[in-house]
Formats: sequence, structure tokens, C-alpha cells
Amino acid sequence: QVQLIESGGKLVQAGDSLRLSCAASGRTFSSYSMGWFRQAPGKEREFVAAIVNWTGGRTYYADSVKGRFTISRDNAKNTVYLQMNSLKPEDTAVYYCAASREYGRRWSDREYYNYWGQGTQVTVSS
Repeated sequence: QVQLIESGGKLVQAGDSLRLSCAASGRTFSSYSMGWFRQAPGKEREFVAAIVNWTGGRTYYADSVKGRFTISRDNAKNTVYLQMNSLKPEDTAVYYCAASREYGRRWSDREYYNYWGQGTQVTVSS
């Protein structure tokens, strides 16, 4: 069992940067692949980024955030981060982190993940 708690969301201006954190409970955090998703009002939850253990810790991004967002993890702190730069109003959403023990290449699918946090709100004003 893994519990995930996101933090760092807030109201920012377009062009600003923001770092989200996701703290995980448990002693086996390093064995999980981790992902970030987001959900805007009236839209489905969508993939943002993942860091996948079985690929050697490689990172993967949605096209909409590639080059602006960076996912990273600190296993000593049981924490995964999402650094968001050059924020746009369309990045406004609730951001969720998720943990997976799965293999395969479906890290952009919600079903790939076993555990979810409760989300943190990011609002980008124009």
C-alpha cells in the first residue's frame, strides 16, 4: 500500500514556473514507477509525465508539456517532483501523482497506475 500526497499547487501568472511535489509513504517507493496526470474542468484526466523504473528510470512526457515540464524523483525522500516552466493558461488543472508496479509501455494510461494522490490545484492566469 502506498499513500501519495501532492503539494505545491497555487495561482501563478502565465510564463511563471512552479514545482509540484508528491510525497509517498512506505519503504518500497523506489520500486514504483511514478506518473503525473492532470484534469481540467469538464475534461478527462490526462497524462502529463512519467518516470519508469523498468526502463532504467527514463522519463516520458505528453507532447503538450515536452520541453517545459520535468519529472524527477528523490528516493531518499520518497518524493517525486514535477517542475513546470513557461506555464500557460491551458495548464490550469488539478494535478495528480500516481504510482505503478506494472510493466509494459502503457505508462500514459490511467489504468497502469495502482495508487493515486488526491490532487493539487494549479491555476495559470493570463
